[in-house]
Amino acid sequence: MQKLFDEVSSLDKRCYAEFALSEEILMEHAASGIAQYIRSRFSKNSRILLACGSANNGADGLACARLLHGDYRVSIIEVKEPKSEMAKLQSLRAKALQIPILDVNEELLTCDVLVDAVIGTGFEGEFNTELSFFMQKLNDIQAFKIACDVPSGLKSNGEVAKNCFVADVSLTMGALKKSMFLDEAKDVVGEIQVIDLGIPRRIYEQTTNWNLLDLDDMKLPHRTKKNSHKGSFGHLALACGNKSGASIMSAQAALRFGSGLVTLVGFEKIQIPHAIMYSHELPANATALSIGMGLGDEFSAFEMNRFLENTLPLVGDADIFHMPTLLHKILKRKDIVLTPHAKEFAALLKHTSLAEISIDELQKNRFKYVELFCQHFPHAVLLLKGANVIIGQKESFFINPHGTSVLAKGGSGDVLSGMIGALLAQGYTALEAAATASLAHTKSACGFRGASFSLTPDDLIRNLQNL
Repeated sequence: MQKLFDEVSSLDKRCYAEFALSEEILMEHAASGIAQYIRSRFSKNSRILLACGSANNGADGLACARLLHGDYRVSIIEVKEPKSEMAKLQSLRAKALQIPILDVNEELLTCDVLVDAVIGTGFEGEFNTELSFFMQKLNDIQAFKIACDVPSGLKSNGEVAKNCFVADVSLTMGALKKSMFLDEAKDVVGEIQVIDLGIPRRIYEQTTNWNLLDLDDMKLPHRTKKNSHKGSFGHLALACGNKSGASIMSAQAALRFGSGLVTLVGFEKIQIPHAIMYSHELPANATALSIGMGLGDEFSAFEMNRFLENTLPLVGDADIFHMPTLLHKILKRKDIVLTPHAKEFAALLKHTSLAEISIDELQKNRFKYVELFCQHFPHAVLLLKGANVIIGQKESFFINPHGTSVLAKGGSGDVLSGMIGALLAQGYTALEAAATASLAHTKSACGFRGASFSLTPDDLIRNLQNL
């Protein structure tokens, strides 16, 4: 697990005040980190082009150019005249070494590596016409593209400006920035690596409420107890509604993910896989509930009350977010995991009177609204689905960055809900179940070896056996 920060300027200032490190020392380490990355991946004499802005992000690029000069064919584009003191100093040093500096209006050179050091963090709004045209020219260059700190055009809230630099890798300085993990940013940041700034990250970083999940945080339900039986591993009961296919997929995922018993609770005659049980009543030995997937109006109010007359942990998804009465009943429970996608989360915010916003507004402010919901419902675990999954409870928030577009297929969410339900049935806390199931869900998708458009829920469930 790695820490995420809204900004790191305060962490830099702490380095100056507590560790007697200067701005220049931190900059030299930043530049050295980029240079080392290039040296480790590109042979000497490769052509390196660095686009450098007028502030300290540009200064990082200028310093990197100096470190690579001599071993590589290095050229600099000074997008604007240096303005910060460090940019002026690094420009002076680069010119003293006679590193070629190109005019921003010149025809851009072909190169092997293109480094974007134009703006970095703190950007808001949109590029002006001239800079937008220049950034488009950078994006059109066929080269391996490196963003210095963050891609130029990535805003502090994670939104992406038109013609934002599209990186193959972002070498971010000191610590991870939360803005790099908004869904919209996923197409521009590329791979993300952190560059140390002269002290280890564990010292540079301080406390934060936001963290990035790693695959090592996935605690799979491996069975170590030898004296056991099917009842030892929980019993998940799923409400089976009008669209029974959704709950069947969810049930199959739960069975595959370790639940010893899985029962669909419904009132229609349907065909189900042989390993899944079916009942009109909630099993007396159920240890967790799952509700919402294809629910529709199958249950009467009396029948739904019977299903929910207990204190079992519960995962809720899909239809419940459009059923205000049922939703409010579920929100009164203690151990719950809610798994909306963006449209469903917008409905959840509306029905709880927290906000009435468009999906577009939500997607631009995912972090804000997850925090808002968790503040008002601290007992609930919220898992907001998306390109990067956000999980929150109380004042603790986590991002799973391993999502992939192969999951953009009907039924993928039903599989995830079944996996969470399986872990709840096996005794995981709500937060543990959401985090581990989310990581396993994305890892299963990433392990799919077919064409990117061809994954089905069955493939996803089948791949769980290989985790």
